Amino acid sequence: MTRKRTWWWAALPIGAGAAPVVALLVVTGLVPVRGIALIPVTGISIGGALTATVLGGRRAAGAGRVDGPARGGEAGVALGLSDREARLEIARPAAADALLPGLDQTRTVGLVTLPGAFVGMLLGGASPVQAGAVQLFVLVALMAVQSVAVTVVLELVARGRLHRD
Repeated sequence: MTRKRTWWWAALPIGAGAAPVVALLVVTGLVPVRGIALIPVTGISIGGALTATVLGGRRAAGAGRVDGPARGGEAGVALGLSDREARLEIARPAAADALLPGLDQTRTVGLVTLPGAFVGMLLGGASPVQAGAVQLFVLVALMAVQSVAVTVVLELVARGRLHRD
C-alpha cells in the first residue's frame, strides 16, 4: 500500500485507457459480451495500459521534476511557466518514448511475429481474413489505450499527483 493511500492515482491512467476502448469495442459489436472474447481483449488492453503507464510515468516523473536533479523545469519556471507547464515541457518527449513498445509490436505483426489473437482465431476455426480483421482492431485498440494512458499519466505527473521520491 502506498503512503497516504494514493495508489489509485497510478490506477487512473490504466482505467482511463482501457475502459472506454473496451466499452467501445463491445458497443460496436466487435467484441461479444462473452467471457471467452471479453476477458482476453480486456486483459490485452489493461496490459498495454499498464506498460504505457509505467514507462511514461517513470520517464516523465524523472524528467519533469522542477526541483529534482534534472532541474530542466527550473528554466521554464524562470521564463514564467507554471510548475505544471514546465513539467509538461520537460516530460513530453520522455512520455512519447512510452509508446515505442506498442508501435514496435504493431510494426512487426505479421512480418516477424504471429500475435495471439490471430493464431487463436485461426485455431478456433475463423478464416484468415476474419482473424486478420480482429487482429487489426486489437492493435488499433491497443494503441488507443496506450495513448490515453500516457496522456493521463503525463498530466498526473505534471500536476504533481505522481512523483518519484
